[in-house]
Amino acid sequence: MYSGAAAAAGPPRRDFISVTLGPEEAVGVGGYNNSKAWRRRSCWRKWKQLSRLQRSVILFLFAFLAVCGVISYSSMGETWKSITNKSLDDQRTEQEIPRLKLANPAVLPAPQKADANRGDYPELSLQKPPKPPHVRRGPSNLQIKAPRRDTRLKIQQDTMRAVEQLVEADKVEKTEKSIISWRGAVIEPDQSTEPPSSKIMEPEKPSSVEAEDQKEPVPINERQLAVIEAFRHAWKGYKDFAWGHDELKPLSKSYSEWFGLGLTLIDALDTMWILGLKEEFEEARKWVAKDLVFDKNVDVNLFESTIRILGGLLSTYHLSGDSLFLEKAKDIGNRLMPAFKTPSKIPYSDVNIGRGTAHPPRWTSDSTVAEVTSIQLEFRELSRLTGDEKFQKAVDEVMKHVHTLSGKNDGLVPMFINTNSGQFTHLGVYTLGARADSYYEYLLKQWIQGGKKENELLEDYMRAIEGVKKHLLQKSEPKKLTFVGELAHGHFSAKMDHLVCFLPGTLALGAHNGLAADHMKLAETLIETCYQMYAQVETGLSPEIVHFNLHAQKGHKDVEIKPADRHNLLRPETVESLFYMYRFTGDKKYQDWGWEILQNFNRYTRVPTGGYTSINNVQNPSNPEPRDKMESFFLGETLKYMFLLFSDDIDLINLDKYIFNTEAHPLPIWVPA
Repeated sequence: MYSGAAAAAGPPRRDFISVTLGPEEAVGVGGYNNSKAWRRRSCWRKWKQLSRLQRSVILFLFAFLAVCGVISYSSMGETWKSITNKSLDDQRTEQEIPRLKLANPAVLPAPQKADANRGDYPELSLQKPPKPPHVRRGPSNLQIKAPRRDTRLKIQQDTMRAVEQLVEADKVEKTEKSIISWRGAVIEPDQSTEPPSSKIMEPEKPSSVEAEDQKEPVPINERQLAVIEAFRHAWKGYKDFAWGHDELKPLSKSYSEWFGLGLTLIDALDTMWILGLKEEFEEARKWVAKDLVFDKNVDVNLFESTIRILGGLLSTYHLSGDSLFLEKAKDIGNRLMPAFKTPSKIPYSDVNIGRGTAHPPRWTSDSTVAEVTSIQLEFRELSRLTGDEKFQKAVDEVMKHVHTLSGKNDGLVPMFINTNSGQFTHLGVYTLGARADSYYEYLLKQWIQGGKKENELLEDYMRAIEGVKKHLLQKSEPKKLTFVGELAHGHFSAKMDHLVCFLPGTLALGAHNGLAADHMKLAETLIETCYQMYAQVETGLSPEIVHFNLHAQKGHKDVEIKPADRHNLLRPETVESLFYMYRFTGDKKYQDWGWEILQNFNRYTRVPTGGYTSINNVQNPSNPEPRDKMESFFLGETLKYMFLLFSDDIDLINLDKYIFNTEAHPLPIWVPA
């Protein structure tokens, strides 16, 4: 319904807006069509509409992001490059990896790259908690743990990083290497030892740390500290009066030369490392680096220079990971090779390491059997490390030749062998003392070193021990001590060298590696005899040679000593066997016996101004007649075995991973890859 006013106003008015379109706009060209050109003009208009401050902030943010991007790209590039290189290296390693690896590569602690951080040596004031030594267990990865907490944590962190990097590879390649435990005298060895690798094997870092290795270590005990003090006292004399020379003469405060190659220093290198004497080791290392030169016109004894110098350098290389010692070992090893240039391949006794010539002693063309058959551990290991087969080939030929020779008596060998004919000489005389002793020791130890695969070595060893039982064992009166005598043309002699006291330890080592159980029983009886060679003497120190009474005589002891035999040279053989016996049985009496011997060394052979001296008369406590000479093996062997004997840590040079040469230098046992 409309009102009257509205009707009077007339019809409503309409308004219109007129828009004129140009030709381009009319067809839609140049309008918003999402083209790149249109977007650029639109963004530019918006950019121009921003204030100067806003534009500055945006530009700064873009610049900052660009810098971060460059840095991130560089870092990722290096990471990718290292991963790629590692992958390529792993592929090469799979193709070139040697057939044999260390049973426990690189220890005390696992060395870093050779020559890296030489000054950071562990101070071995702590060890792992003791376990019952009589319980035999498989090998662990680390032999000795560094005591300092920061060092220990660093090793664990580095190891865990290595584990994380290798975990995938471990899943693929990990296989459980079981230790075969043989029982009884009849053993079926595996196939023959693989030839040495053609590539040099550097020590490897352990790829994992077993749970037991992460247990809190325990302090070194008082007896071990006493050994360290004795070593430092001996070292003081050598450093003050004989530095760089072969042997100390502590009374005259001078020195004696044999080869002019610093025998005492080289012999003591691995002892210092095991005892944790960081400063002394570093000082000795500097001498080796700067002053140990083998290019000298000097004759050296093949056997002595092999077991002391070559063995000492190889052992120190394995314990420290420092390639300096391997380079020196290769140098002396090459210089000793002319000794094998004989018609029979039985080496000459003497080598001129400067001229490259070799010759027998002036008085004979013979070499001693012990000398030519007790250099194998060292030369075999040198081949394995360098990839040069000539070293192992030379010494293996000697063993194979001796294996085939006639003139043995139920496995017992004569003392001499001719370098021209290759035949035994001086037939009919059999001993486990001087000139033959370490032949028997190295039969067993080569078999163990090579992974228990070389049947001929084991056969010769087992046959020889049976020969000892049959021909050389007797009991003394009144205590009925079992001893090892000598046989000369069918006649038994109740003479026993102190050198023969290596035998209890060797027998125990064989029993530990699965040989006949009666070997351990014989070891227990013989070590008692060796101890009595000390206990029944006035000074408590053994003479060089004893004669046992075979018939009871009133007022006579089991042990008789002749005036020419009553000297003591600070020899290690009894302490060596005590170490093996304690390590395998856990019987504390062996530690107590060793402690008595150390106290008597301190009482009768210690020189106040530094050093220890051999003595001429073990039967005269008031005047033992000092000889004014400290043999290099006192530091290289005697004190080392003392320290190991007093330790309850069976991983302090684990005997399932290391084999000691006849100069107490530990070398790794090979295991199949």
